[in-house]
Order: sequence, then structure tokens, then C-alpha cells
Amino acid sequence: MKKMSKLEAVLWNIAFPGFSQLILGQYLKGILFVGLEVMINAKSHFNRGIMYSFLGEIDRAEAVINFQWLMFYPCVYMFSLWDGYRTAMPANEKNSFFPFVFSAYFVTVGLMVSPKVTILQLHPGPVFLPMLFLIPGLLIGFFIKFLLSSRP
Repeated sequence: MKKMSKLEAVLWNIAFPGFSQLILGQYLKGILFVGLEVMINAKSHFNRGIMYSFLGEIDRAEAVINFQWLMFYPCVYMFSLWDGYRTAMPANEKNSFFPFVFSAYFVTVGLMVSPKVTILQLHPGPVFLPMLFLIPGLLIGFFIKFLLSSRP
């Protein structure tokens, strides 16, 4: 089985959930993550939502996205990232899951509230608001990991 750094594992899964698992020879897990990503992406029409969002057509993005399907995406995505990270991390590392768990939670909440939120007269929509919600999720997750790791 190929060895991979934590950063490399996370970056491959950022590119496409399941890639680091496939590279590491974990074919069943990798195919499952790739399949879930493709299915959720297709059922939620996420790519069209991303395209409209980057074109500044937030209303069209909200109209085309199936939120019921898209709410699965953050958890699958972050779990895939964590699984790749966990496979590459040293055995003595503890509490590595906190940043991933809190990120999944905050991104999902950001997705759910995105139709109603406007920041400084800008409506970020269902792509950009969840991306902004990733920041507090990571910060809180790393803070909790730090607190628990610094205990004797």
C-alpha cells in the first residue's frame, strides 16, 4: 500500500472525495465515496448551482439546487477528507476528527440558512455562504482539539 502525507490525503480528497482512498489501495471505500459524491452531486444539481453562483446568478442557483439532496454533501465530503487524513496520520495523534465534524455541521447549517441570509446587502447564496460557514467550523474544531490535546 502506498504511503501518503496527511496534507496529500486531504488535498486529493478536496479535488474529489475518494481519490486518496483509491490511491492508497482502499478500493471499496474509494469507490463508495466517489459513487456517493457523483450521486449527490447529480441529484442535487450542485454543479449547475456552482456555475450560476460563480456567474453571479444566485437566484438561478437557488432555483436549480435540490437542497434535500445537497444537505448530504457536506457530511460525505468532510468524512471523506477525515478518512483520508486518518489513514495518513500517526497512530498517536488524538482528536483529529473535531475540525472535520464541526466543519461538516457548520457547512450544513450554512446551506440550510443560505436562502434567508444577506450580508451587507449581498446575498451569498447556497454555494458561497456554506463556504463562509466552513471558517467558524474549522476554528471551533481546532480550538476543541487544542483544548483536549493540551489536557494532561
